[in-house]
Amino acid sequence: MAPVRVLVADDDRVVSAQLCGILRAAGYSPMPVFDSIQAIMFAMRDPSPNAIILDVNMPGGTGLETLRKLRMSAKTMHIPVLVVTGGTDPNVAETAAEIGADDFLRKPIEPDALREAMVKLVPPPPAKR
Repeated sequence: MAPVRVLVADDDRVVSAQLCGILRAAGYSPMPVFDSIQAIMFAMRDPSPNAIILDVNMPGGTGLETLRKLRMSAKTMHIPVLVVTGGTDPNVAETAAEIGADDFLRKPIEPDALREAMVKLVPPPPAKR
C-alpha cells in the first residue's frame, strides 16, 4: 500500500517537527516545507500529497493566499487542506473555510485533535501486521 503523504507547511521548525512526529506515529508520511512558495511547489509535484497542513502566517505569502492558489489549480484543487494558526484573528477559520479549507485547528495543536482532523481528511494506511 502506498504511503499517505501529508505536506506540512509551517515556518516554525519546532511546530513542523512536532506535527511531523504526530503524523508519523499515526502512520502518515509527512513532508515538511517552511514557506508558501515551497508549499505550492511541493503540492504541484508528482506524486501530489494526499493532504496538506497549511499554517496561516508564513513567509512568501500567507497560508490563505497559498490556499487560494491551490484551489485555483486543477492539479491541487481536490487535495484536502487543514489550515492551522497560532494567530488571534477570530475570523480566520471562517475565511479559510470560504476559500476552501477542509478543516481548521488553532495552535497549540493537541495530538488527538490533529489525528482526528487527519482521519476525517484522509485515513492513514492500515497498520502493518
